[in-house]
Amino acid sequence: MTVPIIVCGAAGRMGRALVRLAHENPASHVHAAVENPGHSALGSDAGVLAGIGEIGVAVVDSYGAVVTPESVALDFTVPAASIQNMKIAADSHAGIAIGTTGFEPNQRRELEELAARTRTVIAPNMSVGVNVLLKLVAAATEALGNGFDPEIVEMHHRNKVDAPSGTALALGRAVADASGRIFDDDAVMERSGMTGARTDREIGIMTLRGGDVVGDHTVVFAGLGERIELTHRASSRDCLARGAVRAGIWLADREDGLYGMADVLGL
Repeated sequence: MTVPIIVCGAAGRMGRALVRLAHENPASHVHAAVENPGHSALGSDAGVLAGIGEIGVAVVDSYGAVVTPESVALDFTVPAASIQNMKIAADSHAGIAIGTTGFEPNQRRELEELAARTRTVIAPNMSVGVNVLLKLVAAATEALGNGFDPEIVEMHHRNKVDAPSGTALALGRAVADASGRIFDDDAVMERSGMTGARTDREIGIMTLRGGDVVGDHTVVFAGLGERIELTHRASSRDCLARGAVRAGIWLADREDGLYGMADVLGL
């Protein structure tokens, strides 16, 4: 029996990739596709939008109308919509995997409180490669100790609306957790003017935007006379969508609770 997947934001770039990969995966099928009320794609076949031909699933405007306890939603939308979808999933005892970024702290708290009521994965980046990178960054931070300064550089396409990226923030938190820093106190998101010398506790995070870059992340550990750079480059949104579908399938028979991609991948 295959896992019924509901794609929220099905007409967007990520949504179309999710529909295609969920349809192609032998362990899942596209149960429903959802878009905002009034969206021009409503009524269209989700498979046609995704470029794979008709799959018999029309885009609808209500997640609540199509959710079932057995279903798993894949949500890469916007914070307000993700929180609303999380409420519906919790009330319906349905699975949900959220890859949306840009949550304010109070939104994140609300999301995590709701997530505990059903089976949920929340991750700023669901690609397998990025989640391996997170583990490598933590291991490098522990091994290198205080002699190396961590700096994170991320670049995305010109239309990305939040900065720094959720992945860059996750990488910064991985450094903080592995080194005893306090991320909210020690992260430096920008430098301008006479900033003075870099402190030992700083975790620098720099943002670049331009073109059609899917997502590049580099963590630099700068020491005296040597430097280590760990980089992940996404050349296609498929890496994110493939990881999300994997998370959705994994969630199908989990106990209620909030999980991350490290749980999905056994890291």
